[in-house]
Amino acid sequence: MTNESTDNLFSLVQSLSPSEKRQFSLYVGRIGVNTDSKFLNLFKIMSRLKKYDEEQILKNTKISKRQLSNVKAHLYKQILISLRLNPSHQNISVHIREQLDFAVILYRKGLYKQSLKLLDKVKATALYYEEKNVAYEILDWEKIIESQYITRSIENRAEILIKETEELSRLNLIASKLSNLSLHLYGIFLKMGYARTEAEAKKIKEDFQNGLPEYDFKELGFREKLWLYKASLWYSFMSQDFLSCYRYSSKWNDLFNEYPHLISVHPVSYLKGNHYLLESLFYLGHTSLFEKVLLSLESNLKDPKIPDDDNIAALAFLYLYSNKLNLRFMLGNFSNGEPLVEKIEKKIKKFRSRIDEHHIMIFYYKIACLYFGDGDNKKCIVYLKKIINNKSLEMREDLMCFARILNLVAHYEAGMDYHLESLIKSTYKFLIKMNDLHEVQKEMIRFLRNLPDVSPLEIKGEFRNLHSTLKQYENHPFERRSFLYLDILSWLESKIENKPVAEIIQKRINGLIVK
Repeated sequence: MTNESTDNLFSLVQSLSPSEKRQFSLYVGRIGVNTDSKFLNLFKIMSRLKKYDEEQILKNTKISKRQLSNVKAHLYKQILISLRLNPSHQNISVHIREQLDFAVILYRKGLYKQSLKLLDKVKATALYYEEKNVAYEILDWEKIIESQYITRSIENRAEILIKETEELSRLNLIASKLSNLSLHLYGIFLKMGYARTEAEAKKIKEDFQNGLPEYDFKELGFREKLWLYKASLWYSFMSQDFLSCYRYSSKWNDLFNEYPHLISVHPVSYLKGNHYLLESLFYLGHTSLFEKVLLSLESNLKDPKIPDDDNIAALAFLYLYSNKLNLRFMLGNFSNGEPLVEKIEKKIKKFRSRIDEHHIMIFYYKIACLYFGDGDNKKCIVYLKKIINNKSLEMREDLMCFARILNLVAHYEAGMDYHLESLIKSTYKFLIKMNDLHEVQKEMIRFLRNLPDVSPLEIKGEFRNLHSTLKQYENHPFERRSFLYLDILSWLESKIENKPVAEIIQKRINGLIVK
């Protein structure tokens, strides 16, 4: 019987590059007894399979069904050991851990001075690379040796170790509280998006202020500042304070400029910092600076400091192409988007196992907006349906809500208004259920519901009325988030002036440039 469910071992084997597979075979082959072992035969079979098939595995190996679980566990462990030995996976964190292991072995052998010497050396490396949790662990081993044996290694050794431990303990506690706060705020953002009401904004502010630990900024190192900027950025995003978003994302990026040797240690945070700087510039509408930062990001991805691995490749795609779509929106460039969409679709297929569903749905929403701006409403609807029909998506309620609003507008624009009434009812029910029915959404639904009864001679007047009604919410602290998802004002202006949406947006951009 074929089991198509995801198997951890199978996923690991499938993720291996040809060079990693060769290294594993060489690693196993070093011991002659392994060359015909069950776990190696299992590896060879799994390498050839296109999907996990337990029946094929049992048929082509000498492994019984009872043995399979243990053989799989052993193979999984051996692959990880092989990967750990691979130079491409050797990073500073692995090196520090390895040196600490060596020091512990020396201690167990009774070679105390050698162990202390190595511990002191690796502790300096750990502190240089901001690996303070490991540095604290190293200090624990130093204290164990010093408290058990009279090494006379350094005068006042006990006082020095106590002082170092207290300082690291305090900084680790600050970093822990800031990382908890950052994760808490990020979790809220993934669930609901931006603050929708005064009560939500107040609750987010309270969570942020209560979660901030006491600290002296002058004493903070790279790691503590990074978590501080991350937490502050999430708070600013949810509060729709995009100027503060720009400020903290800039500080985030400046931090890596100050500590360039940590780019290779924290490549994910480095790339995220660039991405959130671009997000901030997008919401602020700073097109020229956005283009400059995007070009810089694309160039930086080729920097040898950035590891060349599957995780970075997936994130690079996510951040680069998401912002390429954003740039098109900023420029009002909606035409000829097919090549870009095709590239995105191919890369989504390639990296689907490494990108969460939430980010894939954001891609689909942006693609839908691209087609909407180009006037291809049927393709816009195709991508919106991918979001609306996704029953497993439990994050970003705001994304789901605005996908449905845009879906209504796209159906109207495509002339598919024969079942618009039922769509309006289902959207209205969904918004009430999500507790996300605001004035902008109410006005949009009211307008679309009444459209069939409006005569062609009066339609422009209705568009003007809706435009003037919605315009007053453009800078409202909680209503303005509607315009972050859908440039409904430009659409209305396009209907009033009988011009494409792209032309209206380009006209506005040119007006801003002239100013």
